[in-house]
Amino acid sequence: MHRRSSHRFAVWFISISREVKEFSEFLFFYSKKKLINFSVRFEKNKNKLVKFFLMKRGRYNRPFLHLTTMGVLGVGVLIAPFLADTYPIFGAQNSNLALASSSAAKQSALSEGDVFQTNVSLKPRDKILTYTVERGDTLANIADKFGISENTIRWENNLTSDTLSIGQSLQILPVSGISYKVQSGDTVYTIAKKYNTDPQKIVDFPFNEFAGDGTSFALVTGEMLIVPDGIEPSAQQTIKPQVELASGPVPVSPGGFTWPVQGIITQSYSWYHQALDIAAPIGTPLIAASSGTVDYVSLGTYDTGYGNNVWVNKGDGTRYHYAHMESVNVSIGQHVTGGQTVIGWIGVTGNTTGPHVHFEIQNSGALVNPLPYLQ
Repeated sequence: MHRRSSHRFAVWFISISREVKEFSEFLFFYSKKKLINFSVRFEKNKNKLVKFFLMKRGRYNRPFLHLTTMGVLGVGVLIAPFLADTYPIFGAQNSNLALASSSAAKQSALSEGDVFQTNVSLKPRDKILTYTVERGDTLANIADKFGISENTIRWENNLTSDTLSIGQSLQILPVSGISYKVQSGDTVYTIAKKYNTDPQKIVDFPFNEFAGDGTSFALVTGEMLIVPDGIEPSAQQTIKPQVELASGPVPVSPGGFTWPVQGIITQSYSWYHQALDIAAPIGTPLIAASSGTVDYVSLGTYDTGYGNNVWVNKGDGTRYHYAHMESVNVSIGQHVTGGQTVIGWIGVTGNTTGPHVHFEIQNSGALVNPLPYLQ
């Protein structure tokens, strides 16, 4: 009887094991198939997702930062009791350090001469802020404090003189230029023409929002736009935009740089545009700015707004980048000679309002101002 029960159990166990194995194999291949299908769909639609977030890049920046901060604080609250129990000496040291810091802060506050002075954050701003004029303020030092032009403050606040009153409220733009409320029939091109600036600057300002896809730059009536470097029509007879020319390319030494193309610099380096835009007719050859090896080529895609673009690696921690090209003349792994090799040709691919090259230089992984490198 005992043997018969043992035999039945063994048969049952083998049957169950076989079924578990078959189910596990089925689950593995099913999950693999679903994952592959998801990956294929994601690859097909990721550019749409990139375009959406690029259009709404300013809108979702603040909520993302807030959620991230709340998440970090939440984790800190959850693990703080565990750390305090596990490392009591560390907690005591932190408490003493906090008390010392608090005491030092109080002493500093008492000893500082002007404890009521407004400290302005230097981080990029996404909106217009209100500033209250303080004792000793002038239009010039307020403009310098916020890194914008005096005329920007005059135009935004309809000032007829430079005389300011203590307690007066001023609207301060995030960059030099104009704030503009979109009217029916407006486009980035008509707005740029009205305020004598380049439409690409309106498109590239990260907190301006556009409807539709990432290349139409459609506007919504009533929305507020920042028009970087815009000039009030009434002042355009006396104030002219500065015109800078790119005067290359020329032959260079192996470690040197040259301008990639001869043309007009339509947009300079800034915190929101870490590159130079150089305008030239479509089809103008783009020459290698320095000797190096091509390590990235993207063709026929939106590629986060860059369109057809190429990265060249100099091998010393420095890379440079051409974007919005009509077509490309190099391939990955190819060596290029500064001032000689044709990288590609000026175009309008990607996130662009007109023919130009978006030229970036990267040093040790960080984008830097290209001007000091160029000759």
